[in-house]
Amino acid sequence: MRGGSAGQRSEKPPRTQGFHRVRKLLVQKRQLSKLTGRTAEKGLTLVPLRIYFSPRGFVKVQIGVCRGKKLHDKRETLKANEARRNIDREMRKRR
Repeated sequence: MRGGSAGQRSEKPPRTQGFHRVRKLLVQKRQLSKLTGRTAEKGLTLVPLRIYFSPRGFVKVQIGVCRGKKLHDKRETLKANEARRNIDREMRKRR
């Protein structure tokens, strides 16, 4: 797993290891082949859905295979975000 950081837990003693290091994804061979097959398809990628700590103190990540947005969907999202920003900006001016 790259680009994620697992912060230090307060009840554990501090470690000298880097919290931003690359971490292995521990899965079974069958699961790994299924995930690599799905990500080889066009437009599919692995996305972390949920990150949590196990009772033993390990960081667990629930992952999912997702399809990216199409160009027209991105444009609609950008328009909606811009409209919301403009409304917020005008509301702040009136206060």
